[in-house]
Amino acid sequence: MSGMEGDPVTKTGDRIAGQEEMAEAIDRIGSRLAEVLGPPEQVAFIGIHTHGVSLAQRLKNRFDASFETDTAIGTLDINLYRDDYDLRGVKPRIQSSDIRFSVDEKELVLVDDVLFTGRTIRAAIEALGDYGRPSAIRLAVLADRGHRELPIQPDAVGLVFETAKQDRIRVRMTEIEGEDEIRLLRGSGTRE
Repeated sequence: MSGMEGDPVTKTGDRIAGQEEMAEAIDRIGSRLAEVLGPPEQVAFIGIHTHGVSLAQRLKNRFDASFETDTAIGTLDINLYRDDYDLRGVKPRIQSSDIRFSVDEKELVLVDDVLFTGRTIRAAIEALGDYGRPSAIRLAVLADRGHRELPIQPDAVGLVFETAKQDRIRVRMTEIEGEDEIRLLRGSGTRE
């Protein structure tokens, strides 16, 4: 993260990316996915609730326009698969998963907003196992903030931020909060 280390923190956190930076980040992710993915007819997008769903839809739209296809898309709630709720002191807010296609032999693009410890992604991979056996799972994230606890790395990433472990990244997206931005909340906890 450049240029923010000495800035004062507001109650809502430091804005570290706005609409323009997020649009550029999504373009970067889309370009990278075009390089690493196989045949478009084998690809499907899976967004992790909550912001990963909006991000997956944007990536799907970009992918479909590039390859003149209509890629399958689904949503995934990983809350029942997490292994760290006791440590985080958080009660899960259960949402519904919606995958209306066979994942067997599909190349899945798992999409999330922020990659931190890797525990969300581990839980998502476990949850996807209940739906079948994809040929591959690729990971696309809007922001990577480091501090991995598991050996998980993204295949496509939009932005990389240096953070302290106790910091928090808050993503806002137009589809949910009415605007695109990313904020850094210093010392606000370790939630992924």
